Amino acid sequence: MELFINGIELFKKGGLVMYPLLLCSLIVMTIAVERFLIYRKSATDTNSLITELTPRLENRDWQGAQRVCEGASGVTAQMLARGLANISFDACDLESTMTNSAAQSAARLRERLGYLDAIVTMAPLLGLLGTVIGMISSFSIMTIKSGQPHAITGGVGEALVATATGLCVAVLALIVHTYFSHRLDTIVNDMEQYGSMLIEAKRRSDRRETA
Repeated sequence: MELFINGIELFKKGGLVMYPLLLCSLIVMTIAVERFLIYRKSATDTNSLITELTPRLENRDWQGAQRVCEGASGVTAQMLARGLANISFDACDLESTMTNSAAQSAARLRERLGYLDAIVTMAPLLGLLGTVIGMISSFSIMTIKSGQPHAITGGVGEALVATATGLCVAVLALIVHTYFSHRLDTIVNDMEQYGSMLIEAKRRSDRRETA
């Protein structure tokens, strides 16, 4: 309880900019939870999927491969299922179809990450603003209370609370942004890799038919 009270007092010392910083921190946490749920739903167990998919592609069992993809979860499986549903297309059209599907999925996964990027830049600036305002106030107090050094040192200490808070919020936002950017890159790479695998299987099938 004492720690909570001390936290409230420290928050008040930071000045008005602490409120937008608090809002920024809440936004970061909300995005982190929401994106975590989205990414978990969008992930595909590629090892299990490819184990079931490879023999069907080699045997040109397109319908069986499509059922496997439709039964799997994640955007990579969805993209492959969409491609297999249009397997009658030539390889170029099939590649275009899956590229569009992958781009749509990547765009959905990229949503709200821009807010984190903005907070990484904005939070330290808000903290700096709070510190500058606090410093101005401290110098004004020193002018009034000349000969009392503690008047300015105490005010500077309180003013630096805003900068420290802004940096903490920025670091939190950067960690969350980096984590989900890495997850996004992994998912996009999987879609590119396994999409290419399906296109190559389609080309081999076309060559067999024309041979």
